[in-house]
Amino acid sequence: MNGHPGGKEHTLRMIGLAAPESGSRILDMGAGNGETVGILRSMGFDAVGIDLEPRSNHVQKGSFLNLPYPDNSFDAVISQCAFFISGNAEKALSEACRVLRPGGILMLSDVFFEEALQTVSGSHFRILHHEDMTAQWREYYLEALWNGESFCGIRGKCTYEIFICKKE
Repeated sequence: MNGHPGGKEHTLRMIGLAAPESGSRILDMGAGNGETVGILRSMGFDAVGIDLEPRSNHVQKGSFLNLPYPDNSFDAVISQCAFFISGNAEKALSEACRVLRPGGILMLSDVFFEEALQTVSGSHFRILHHEDMTAQWREYYLEALWNGESFCGIRGKCTYEIFICKKE
């Protein structure tokens, strides 16, 4: 298992949907082992990652609830399966918005326990693409449980959704 449903193919699909310009500066919020940062760099993007527990030299130690970057410093932000784990998805969205340049792109896929569309649309982003991936999330989650992998204490009804958004 690699940290989010769909693995590398899912990451490539999100990047394809967002279509960031060549050479864009992209931040991976919740970068973990840096796999997505590596993918982005191999595609010619100027990518950096941040995580509380970095597991790669491509990833800086830090909280994405209090990003160490100036306002308007990235062309795009990507985050997969991380905003929920932060414990404050609204603050994570706010920080993503803060570090994105006007017109910047947010590529987000995550677990939502509340109305996802309301959460994202109320955060200074215009939604360009939205997709419910709950069925794929269930398969991923059950496989993780079956393999005895620890999980983030998920309880209750949730959805797993993709958003590609533009900062207004």
